[in-house]
Amino acid sequence: MYQNKDNTEVIQLPSEPFKHPFYNKQIVFTGGLSTMTRSEAAKKVRACGGSIQGAVTKETDFVILGDKRRGISTKQLKAEQLISLGLDIQMIVEEDFIWILSLSKR
Repeated sequence: MYQNKDNTEVIQLPSEPFKHPFYNKQIVFTGGLSTMTRSEAAKKVRACGGSIQGAVTKETDFVILGDKRRGISTKQLKAEQLISLGLDIQMIVEEDFIWILSLSKR
Protein backbone atom coordinates (compact mmCIF):
# COMPACT_ATOMS: atom_id res chain seq x y z
CA MET A 1 0.00 0.00 0.00
CA TYR A 2 1.07 3.56 -0.58
CA GLN A 3 -0.56 6.96 -0.49
CA ASN A 4 -1.18 8.95 -3.65
CA LYS A 5 -1.07 12.76 -4.06
CA ASP A 6 -4.61 13.07 -2.64
CA ASN A 7 -3.31 11.44 0.54
CA THR A 8 -5.65 8.45 0.12
CA GLU A 9 -4.50 4.88 0.46
CA VAL A 10 -4.09 2.89 -2.73
CA ILE A 11 -3.98 -0.90 -2.65
CA GLN A 12 -1.93 -2.43 -5.41
CA LEU A 13 -3.05 -5.79 -6.71
CA PRO A 14 -0.48 -8.30 -7.91
CA SER A 15 0.43 -7.66 -11.52
CA GLU A 16 1.06 -11.35 -12.17
CA PRO A 17 -1.77 -13.01 -14.14
CA PHE A 18 -3.66 -16.03 -12.81
CA LYS A 19 -1.74 -19.27 -13.23
CA HIS A 20 -3.82 -22.40 -13.39
CA PRO A 21 -2.98 -25.10 -10.78
CA PHE A 22 -1.90 -27.40 -13.65
CA TYR A 23 0.38 -24.74 -15.18
CA ASN A 24 3.90 -26.11 -15.61
CA LYS A 25 2.92 -29.36 -13.83
CA GLN A 26 3.43 -33.00 -14.81
CA ILE A 27 0.22 -35.04 -14.78
CA VAL A 28 -0.40 -38.80 -14.97
CA PHE A 29 -3.76 -40.50 -15.53
CA THR A 30 -4.62 -43.90 -14.10
CA GLY A 31 -7.90 -45.73 -14.63
CA GLY A 32 -10.49 -44.80 -17.20
CA LEU A 33 -12.17 -41.43 -17.07
CA SER A 34 -15.97 -41.50 -17.06
CA THR A 35 -16.51 -37.93 -18.29
CA MET A 36 -14.08 -37.75 -21.24
CA THR A 37 -11.41 -39.69 -23.09
CA ARG A 38 -7.81 -39.47 -21.97
CA SER A 39 -7.03 -37.65 -25.20
CA GLU A 40 -9.63 -34.98 -24.40
CA ALA A 41 -8.36 -34.73 -20.83
CA ALA A 42 -4.77 -34.37 -22.06
CA LYS A 43 -5.80 -31.52 -24.39
CA LYS A 44 -7.50 -29.74 -21.50
CA VAL A 45 -4.42 -30.13 -19.30
CA ARG A 46 -2.17 -28.79 -22.06
CA ALA A 47 -4.54 -25.84 -22.53
CA CYS A 48 -3.94 -25.04 -18.85
CA GLY A 49 -0.16 -25.18 -19.38
CA GLY A 50 0.43 -28.66 -17.97
CA SER A 51 2.19 -31.71 -19.44
CA ILE A 52 1.15 -35.35 -19.58
CA GLN A 53 3.38 -38.21 -18.47
CA GLY A 54 2.83 -41.88 -19.22
CA ALA A 55 4.31 -43.10 -15.95
CA VAL A 56 4.74 -41.81 -12.41
CA THR A 57 8.24 -40.40 -11.76
CA LYS A 58 9.92 -38.11 -9.26
CA GLU A 59 8.87 -35.22 -11.53
CA THR A 60 5.15 -36.06 -11.33
CA ASP A 61 2.99 -33.42 -9.67
CA PHE A 62 -0.53 -34.89 -10.01
CA VAL A 63 -1.92 -38.39 -10.44
CA ILE A 64 -5.52 -38.33 -11.66
CA LEU A 65 -7.51 -41.33 -10.46
CA GLY A 66 -10.18 -42.05 -13.07
CA ASP A 67 -13.62 -43.17 -11.89
CA LYS A 68 -13.37 -46.35 -13.97
CA ARG A 69 -10.55 -48.08 -12.14
CA ARG A 70 -10.41 -51.57 -10.73
CA GLY A 71 -8.57 -51.48 -7.44
CA ILE A 72 -5.18 -49.87 -6.98
CA SER A 73 -3.11 -49.47 -10.15
CA THR A 74 0.67 -49.75 -10.40
CA LYS A 75 0.76 -46.00 -11.10
CA GLN A 76 -1.11 -45.29 -7.87
CA LEU A 77 1.20 -47.66 -5.94
CA LYS A 78 4.27 -45.91 -7.39
CA ALA A 79 2.84 -42.48 -6.46
CA GLU A 80 2.12 -43.68 -2.91
CA GLN A 81 5.67 -45.02 -2.64
CA LEU A 82 7.17 -41.70 -3.78
CA ILE A 83 4.88 -39.76 -1.43
CA SER A 84 6.08 -41.92 1.46
CA LEU A 85 9.63 -40.87 0.54
CA GLY A 86 8.66 -37.22 0.90
CA LEU A 87 7.85 -36.22 -2.69
CA ASP A 88 5.01 -33.77 -3.21
CA ILE A 89 2.66 -35.70 -5.50
CA GLN A 90 -1.05 -34.97 -5.33
CA MET A 91 -3.47 -37.81 -6.05
CA ILE A 92 -6.90 -36.52 -6.99
CA VAL A 93 -10.11 -38.22 -8.06
CA GLU A 94 -11.75 -37.48 -11.38
CA GLU A 95 -14.46 -35.26 -9.88
CA ASP A 96 -11.81 -32.98 -8.33
CA PHE A 97 -9.83 -33.02 -11.60
CA ILE A 98 -12.91 -31.70 -13.45
CA TRP A 99 -13.37 -28.99 -10.82
CA ILE A 100 -9.72 -27.90 -11.10
CA LEU A 101 -10.04 -27.76 -14.89
CA SER A 102 -13.01 -25.42 -14.48
CA LEU A 103 -10.83 -22.86 -12.66
CA SER A 104 -9.49 -21.64 -16.01
CA LYS A 105 -12.98 -20.46 -16.96
CA ARG A 106 -13.50 -18.24 -13.93
